[in-house]
Amino acid sequence: MSSRRTSPAVVAFGGGHGLAAALSALRRLTPRLTAVVTVADDGGSSGRLREEFDILPPGDLRMALAALCADDEIGQLWADVLQSRFGGTGPLAGHAIGNLLIAGLWQRLPDQVAGLDMVGELLRIRGRVLPMAAVPLTIEADVVGADPRHPDDESVLRGQATVAKTNGDVRAVRLVPADPPARPEVVKSVLAADHLVLGPGSWFTSVIPHLLVPELAEAIVASPAQRILTMNLVPADETHGFPASRHLEVLADHCPRLRLDVVIIDPSFAADDAPLERYARSLGARLVVDNVRMHDGTPRHDPYRLAAVYAALMTR
Repeated sequence: MSSRRTSPAVVAFGGGHGLAAALSALRRLTPRLTAVVTVADDGGSSGRLREEFDILPPGDLRMALAALCADDEIGQLWADVLQSRFGGTGPLAGHAIGNLLIAGLWQRLPDQVAGLDMVGELLRIRGRVLPMAAVPLTIEADVVGADPRHPDDESVLRGQATVAKTNGDVRAVRLVPADPPARPEVVKSVLAADHLVLGPGSWFTSVIPHLLVPELAEAIVASPAQRILTMNLVPADETHGFPASRHLEVLADHCPRLRLDVVIIDPSFAADDAPLERYARSLGARLVVDNVRMHDGTPRHDPYRLAAVYAALMTR
């Protein structure tokens, strides 16, 4: 890890609301921030645009861009515009304005990253947003009990939207194609980073997929950066019933070479989980139990509390 006194270089991995929570905290600490975003979404507006134009699903990329907008009036106006959706019942109904902006730029520009960089410049974001792979991906999952009529049967579910909502017990996930090309900008950012931040987010569909892109996983394992895992506040649908320690176990199952330095968890999720500290140590990490939940008790990360924990870890 670098000992430079300049702002640290941080790479955050994930997708959707989980990554947005991490970025909302991290952008308060450094402008040298790179968001690496999953590209497997196949539902809603993203799924429609992906199918129609054969492009990367823009939704999680849009959310990351919005999370990196400034706190001033202009920045928050742009964030609101990006996230706003068309109403009505016509062909644009349900589409997020930001999704259409990204898709439109990709029609005009030959390179995905160039289009995202242009949106970032327009919004004056603090950091950079990159897709984790150069092609759209599909998530497949082995699930026990997906059909409540046959609770002991294992089946294969396909598609991020389907896997994320399953009530079955997810045993493993994989990507299709199995060996997708990572964006070279992503690998370069990971190897040059001072800190890598995984999570929070949907475990099987937003966090683990980064470890299933071979070039990216290799870069994460080889990076000299401090590796920080931010745990969820409650299990998501796809990990319902999982204690925190089980989240660490399935992470290791999908990337046995992964080693972590720190695992951050809120006391509410760490409670009554006796194996948790042992599982963290098995990954090489120390456990940091701190209040990172919103003050009102809702299961959302407080960006200021989370930023304070990150800052303490990144200034050691």
